[in-house]
Amino acid sequence: MNKNTLLKVMAGILCMVLMAAGDDTCAQKLTASEYPSLISAIRQESPLFFCDEKVPLDQQTVRERFEKELLLSLWDRAQAILWMKRASRYFPHIEKMLKQHQLPADLKYVAIVESALQPHVGSSKGALGFWQFTKSTGRNYGLTINSEIDERRNIFTATNAAMTYFKALYDLFGSWTLAAAAYNVGENRIETEIIIQQSRDYYQLYLPLETQRYIFKIIAAKLILSAPGKYGFDLGEKDSYPRLQFDRVQLETGQKIPIQVIAQAAETNFKAIKDLNPQIRGYYLGEGTHEILVPKGAGKAFRLRYEQLLGQWIKEREKSLYVVRKGDNLSSIANRFNVPLNALFIWNEAVGMNADIYPGDQLIVYPNQQK
Repeated sequence: MNKNTLLKVMAGILCMVLMAAGDDTCAQKLTASEYPSLISAIRQESPLFFCDEKVPLDQQTVRERFEKELLLSLWDRAQAILWMKRASRYFPHIEKMLKQHQLPADLKYVAIVESALQPHVGSSKGALGFWQFTKSTGRNYGLTINSEIDERRNIFTATNAAMTYFKALYDLFGSWTLAAAAYNVGENRIETEIIIQQSRDYYQLYLPLETQRYIFKIIAAKLILSAPGKYGFDLGEKDSYPRLQFDRVQLETGQKIPIQVIAQAAETNFKAIKDLNPQIRGYYLGEGTHEILVPKGAGKAFRLRYEQLLGQWIKEREKSLYVVRKGDNLSSIANRFNVPLNALFIWNEAVGMNADIYPGDQLIVYPNQQK
């Protein structure tokens, strides 16, 4: 965000605080082109649509619900700016997948409301990732979720699962609005409320309060991201985060492989691999077949570098076996080799914090090369 935009945002926030205290002098100095008033921002004269389904703003209760969510979204301007900046990173990929699935483009805004496009966001109900899948629903739609991999945090696998889920929900309800509501609260709850209340109109159904707000949150995000200038957001191309770019590599592992080996093969660092592959949990890539993202351009000759580094790691690992002696414990071994105790746990995943070790057991202990 450029300096002028930042100053405008700061001035606008200060202005809103002063207005809340009853002082509107600064608001009178700001023109609509600099920072639109909240009143003008929520005036919606043209029809609103969600997935080509019209929002009945002529109903007073519906208009009130819409205005509330738009006002709240505009009030948290810092969050809205982050929405826009992250959207430039992920939306091109989501839009491509929506087109491939022949689904409405508006569904991309669901991810904004669910996670603000952050892979590690979780809820108190156990939902996680870009599209906030619970473990059970995620697994039902093909996501791998275990102690080593959690594909809810992968933008591609999670988006594909979300698209499949939305298709199923639309087939069930025949309405994208009801499908989105069911995505939030579950199809069983929506089916039940339709039967009990004898209505298939989302806007007339009495639903959990979060679900009553849900569609309007999505619409608010859509309006702001579709026309940011209208709401006082002056972000240029340089302000946006760059589109996610990468090469894909296939790995077949017969044992757990340190992510650091993969990072070196990709000529990058540990964090870069974790950021590109947030589905990988911990410090190792488990046994099996994996598709890994590496920095753009790093895929070339990756296989050759990986095989060489893997061979070196295996040899080094064999040389780093320590045979437990009588009287040893994990703390004493860590002290002897001048390494953190937590490093022992990472190198020896089968060893827990309170695990007993016995003479003759073998542990991996790498020399501390940082001192």
